[in-house]
Amino acid sequence: MEPTHTLETEFEERTINIKRVAKTVKGGKRMRLSVCCAVGDSISKVGIGFGKAKEIVEALRKAKERAQKTMVEIKHRGRTIPHRVLGKCGGAKILIRPASPGTGIIACNTVRVILELGGIKDALTKCFGSTNPMNLSKATINALLQLRTREEIAKLRGLKWEVGSKK
Repeated sequence: MEPTHTLETEFEERTINIKRVAKTVKGGKRMRLSVCCAVGDSISKVGIGFGKAKEIVEALRKAKERAQKTMVEIKHRGRTIPHRVLGKCGGAKILIRPASPGTGIIACNTVRVILELGGIKDALTKCFGSTNPMNLSKATINALLQLRTREEIAKLRGLKWEVGSKK
């Protein structure tokens, strides 16, 4: 029997959150594990995935596979992001701002993992509202999808932009 096709494995994987969830049924409670995982290449791609199963190994595998399928490209400006951006998901909001070189990532654990795996080295963040790791990770990805480079903005406005010009 031939092996099934697997996704690329050169990505780094980090677990964001593991929690035990229960479903109440007639005979009692059914316990499962819910896992949130981030996968990235530490250059410009990152993805998050969620998995739920009776065993931790199976839940982690599901989360990793889903994270690799939902990877997004992050726009960089050197070691930081091009501009400040606000991401929302449910009750969670995250503000990500560019930082000067050497600042590092000032963020909570959930956001730090996603930014590091996406290749961002310097950023300032602030969480508003809910700090639920699941929604906060979705809000962070939402914010990173809103990033645009100077060249993209100039093209949308119909302007000609040369690399190195200040205007």
